[in-house]
Amino acid sequence: MENRNKPGRPWRRLIGTKQFYKKLLLLAVPIMIQNAITNFVGFLDNIMVGQLGTEPMSGVAIVNQLIFVFNLLVFGGLSGAGIFGAQFYGHGDHEGVRDTFRFKIIFGMAIAVVAFAVLLASGESLIRLYLTNGESGNLRETFLYGKEYLMVILLEIIPFVVVQIYASTLRETGQTMLPMFAGIIAVFVNLAGNYVLIFGKFGAPRMGVAGAAAATVLARVVECAVVIIWTHVNKEKNQFITGAYRSLRVPKKLALDIIKKGSPLFVNEALWSAGIALVNQCFSMRGFTVVAATNISSTIGNLFNVVFIAMGSAVAIMAGQQLGASEFDKAKDTAAKVIAFSVCCTLFTSLLMILLSGAFPGLYNTSVEVRGMAGSMIRITAYLMPMQAFLHAAYFTIRSGGRTVITFLFDSGFSWCVAIPFIYCIVHFTGLPILVVYTLYYSLDFIKAAVGYVLLKKGIWLQNIVAA
Repeated sequence: MENRNKPGRPWRRLIGTKQFYKKLLLLAVPIMIQNAITNFVGFLDNIMVGQLGTEPMSGVAIVNQLIFVFNLLVFGGLSGAGIFGAQFYGHGDHEGVRDTFRFKIIFGMAIAVVAFAVLLASGESLIRLYLTNGESGNLRETFLYGKEYLMVILLEIIPFVVVQIYASTLRETGQTMLPMFAGIIAVFVNLAGNYVLIFGKFGAPRMGVAGAAAATVLARVVECAVVIIWTHVNKEKNQFITGAYRSLRVPKKLALDIIKKGSPLFVNEALWSAGIALVNQCFSMRGFTVVAATNISSTIGNLFNVVFIAMGSAVAIMAGQQLGASEFDKAKDTAAKVIAFSVCCTLFTSLLMILLSGAFPGLYNTSVEVRGMAGSMIRITAYLMPMQAFLHAAYFTIRSGGRTVITFLFDSGFSWCVAIPFIYCIVHFTGLPILVVYTLYYSLDFIKAAVGYVLLKKGIWLQNIVAA
């Protein structure tokens, strides 16, 4: 009988050993758990606010679109240094990791100050961009709820940035458990705060959407405190923190290298997140019902995408450390196996998402029309999720080798040259039903997936950027 497991079969290279999956899961599972719990609380937060009505839920959702842009700006701003941090750690250079940490502090605080000023000065105008089609009373109420939420949620900007600076450096050095535990603690603080402050329990004032924002800020402050205290107390495990604040000086050459490699990532995240905000604004042109439905759909989607999000982070760390050690064949093998594993896992989460697509929207205090549309959007998202898993892992694989210009063209270049013009034209110049528009827009990623596959096969990302 033919041996179907013999080494000559091409698919065999996509299956790892027990040791490989053990290492992968030790990295990915803590990230997965942290993201899952965080998104689950975001889901519960969304439901709690949704109990106040469609207008409060939509107002909060619009502001969270703006905060999403800020979050990705932070992510992009720190990612350039993160590439170097992972490779420095793989190279055994703790001083290099320390310098990248310092760079993150300087750059992260600069982003925080600018974001705070922009949202404070222009937040109201940005909210109004999403309120263009619907009953005037509904639009005004939604605007006021969004404004109320924004004025409080601005206070989370600084602690959020600090958490990202510490947590990203800890992950780059293989310390994934602490960010997970800090996230879990923050989640329970957020959940309890939501219950008490939104609905006015245990003698607290009923604050509504402002209570939801206050609970988020409190949770972020607690998470920040946990991460900082643990990192500084356990200096033997986190050698980069020893002497990190004696000076914030970063070697000029390293700073220039990080800026050179990181600028495309920062611009990419800025353009990509702005593009997502613009796409949602285009969807909102089809009516107030669409705003509410897309909010429900995206909230549920975030619950189920934690698997491939974690796999992307894991492949960036594993492949990045191997590239830093100049183990190019190992890095290529690792990337192939992680990508295959991510796609396979996502097939199961997609099926579960489809099965539950009717029940989730029923948890919201909104109209039958909104629930029905949200359920359809959830199913469309689920069908396309395995492709999203491939795209996410491909992006992080290419990025791990410092090919940031290519990742910029692959991500934002595609969005602004193909996807955004397409959605703008189809929304403004056709009368196609919103669900058809939604499907056509997200199906464009099949083109992007084909490009990603070619880039991975060519191996252009295989390089060591920290070797002397």
